[in-house]
Order: sequence, then structure tokens, then C-alpha cells
Amino acid sequence: MTIWTAPEAHREPEPMTGDERAMLQGWLDWHRQTLLRKCAGLTAEQLKLASAAPSNLTLLGLVRHMTGVERWWFRTNAAQEADAGDLYCTDDNQDGDFDDVATANAEADLAAFRAEIVVCDKAVAGLSLEHEFPGRRGPISLRWAYQHMIEEYARHNGHADLIREGIDGVTGD
Repeated sequence: MTIWTAPEAHREPEPMTGDERAMLQGWLDWHRQTLLRKCAGLTAEQLKLASAAPSNLTLLGLVRHMTGVERWWFRTNAAQEADAGDLYCTDDNQDGDFDDVATANAEADLAAFRAEIVVCDKAVAGLSLEHEFPGRRGPISLRWAYQHMIEEYARHNGHADLIREGIDGVTGD
């Protein structure tokens, strides 16, 4: 019996020059792949291991969370795709992305994350950084959404570093 492990992730170096859109996209892609690198080579069961009691934070939970966050900001809000919906969270469980990993299919969830990235990039490709959409406190620009996503990944990739080190001692990029 072959045990599934998360595939390797190819990460391009972060951009050092370029126009603003290329820089934002490059850094976003770099952080997306960093999260996948933190998962690479781990089994489904390892991806479901919590960081430290009492937290239920797991690598798989982070992947599921970021899948939903990508969808929320880029498809639901920026591109105004009303039918995008939520993959893991429900009215009964707003934290289903983190809470429901015990019975989750890790292989399918990582595939959903990779697919969502492609769909999100396509959804906003034709929009300018100045494109605005409604927010709770007023209009939000696509530029802000990119910057927020980079910040969100940076924070969660820090969590992923610690979780991965606790699983098998792997540290670094």
C-alpha cells in the first residue's frame, strides 16, 4: 500500500524589480508556494497534526483556510462572483476550515487549494489595481486585496514554520 504524501512545491524567487502588479503577483505567488513547501513530503495524517494544545491549528487547516480566503477576496469580492460560495465554513461552523480536518481528505484539499489559486488569478487578471469593490468600511481596491493577501500568507506561513518543525524538525524556507 502506498501512502500519499503532499507533493513538492516549485517556488520562483520573489521579484526584486518590476512594475507594481508584477511585484504584488510575484510576492503573492511566492507566499502561496511557501505554504505548499511547508506541506511537501508530509502524509495526510501529519498534515492534520495540531501545533500544540489547546490549539487546533494544523498545516491542513491553514491550507483550507487560505483556499477560502483566496476565494473570498479575489472571486467573491473583487470579481463579484456571487456563486463562488464557501468550501469549508458553514453557518453552523464558521471555523470549519480549521475545525473539520480530522475527517478531511488532505489530497483533495491540497488539490482544491492549487485549483483555487488558478481560478482566482484568472478572476482578477483583467481588473486594474485601482478596481474597487464594496467593503464594510467603504470601498476596497484590488491593490489593497493583494497587499492583504501577502500579509495574510506571511503571518500564516510563520505559523506553518512552527507546525512543520514540530512535526519532523524541518526548518527553513
